[in-house]
Amino acid sequence: MSKANIGNPLALTVALTVALALAGCDKSPPAAGAAVPGTPPVTGPATSPHPMPTTSTAPVDVSGVVKAEGGRTVAEVFAEKDQLAGKPVVFRGKVVKSNPGILGKNWIHVRDGSGAEGSNDITVTTVSAQPNVGDTVLVAGAVVRNKDYGMGYQYDVIIEDADVKIETPAAQ
Repeated sequence: MSKANIGNPLALTVALTVALALAGCDKSPPAAGAAVPGTPPVTGPATSPHPMPTTSTAPVDVSGVVKAEGGRTVAEVFAEKDQLAGKPVVFRGKVVKSNPGILGKNWIHVRDGSGAEGSNDITVTTVSAQPNVGDTVLVAGAVVRNKDYGMGYQYDVIIEDADVKIETPAAQ
């Protein structure tokens, strides 16, 4: 690539696209035995060509979480997701998973003891705080439906760019 093309965004995009195509990501599952010896296998959805992380939520006692005044429970957000899409909600819960600095945001999973599997854990993105697993937080943000970040990261319900206040830090 000549120096004249380096500053051209279109040329750079085309060059990167070609490089990635030539790199051989054919979106097929890895061959059996292709993993690095001594590492646990990572599996993902059958339709995903790339494996998903296997990190699970931490065992956090969510008993005793009190519903936020004028707010909702996590289960209520899921139950009313269609009516709440694009609208602000407030809820309280405990952080069961925390991932800082992904796509410029902090990602947390919050539970309050309500709901069944599939409607008891809500994902929240924020730049206002980075709570730790076990912290009790008050979350205020808009409900977003059917968010697809690509690479298998799809959310039926997510609270994006929320204001997160750490009310009670986890016991150390």
